Amino acid sequence: LWIMRRLSDKFFENIIKERISTPNSSPNGDEADDLVDVLLNLEGQGNDQFRFTKTKIKALLQELIAVGSETSGATMEWAMSELMKNPSTMEKAQSEVRQILGKKSTIEEADLREMKYLKLVIKEVLRLHPPIPLLIGREAGVDLKIGGYDIPAKTKVVVNEWAIASDPRYWDEPDRFSPERFLDSGIDFRGASFEYLPFGAGRRMCVGISHSMAVIERTLANLLWQFDWKLPTGMEPKDLDMTDATGFAARRKNDLHL
Repeated sequence: LWIMRRLSDKFFENIIKERISTPNSSPNGDEADDLVDVLLNLEGQGNDQFRFTKTKIKALLQELIAVGSETSGATMEWAMSELMKNPSTMEKAQSEVRQILGKKSTIEEADLREMKYLKLVIKEVLRLHPPIPLLIGREAGVDLKIGGYDIPAKTKVVVNEWAIASDPRYWDEPDRFSPERFLDSGIDFRGASFEYLPFGAGRRMCVGISHSMAVIERTLANLLWQFDWKLPTGMEPKDLDMTDATGFAARRKNDLHL
């Protein structure tokens, strides 16, 4: 593990050094700053309790890129699996994407905003297959009493997001994949709906939520737009193995072959 930490630290250190030596620019001077530029511009800002340093920037990049890639990859796997297992949902999602994009050459952010059904599909995937079933633990800062339970200060608390998202008290037919359940629903994944917390909630919820959703939406839209997916010869949607594996992110136990 210590070798991996050193390699990771060196990798992100090199990214920062390269960006400092060759700032992001374009001939017209109109290229927008990327994430690394924004973070480096914040270096030195803050107060005595928290100040942006290169060490903190490296840690944030590692969380966003390394951890975010793992969870986004898991969500993409499950999205493709659920679409193949539910052909009618697949047809709706693909039809929407292709109708919006037509003969365009690339997907723009404005296009993604129009893909309402695709967003419902992703929300349902995050409910049925939360990328991190057990949210990152927290420590109680003071003695608390929540729901009749005494929680002493320093107690480590872990929230089982998978159990909440599968609880029939909050969800009708929780084991059924149904993107339509979010239609005309105010439930969202940004931490205000406690029955649905794929990214956690509060000030310390996942910092990469916007990055992850942008990656998932754009990648899934591209795949639906450019490709017709088919299962291996002789395999039916009902034959898909939906067993998940244990790990930091809840990925499929077996690879998905299309």
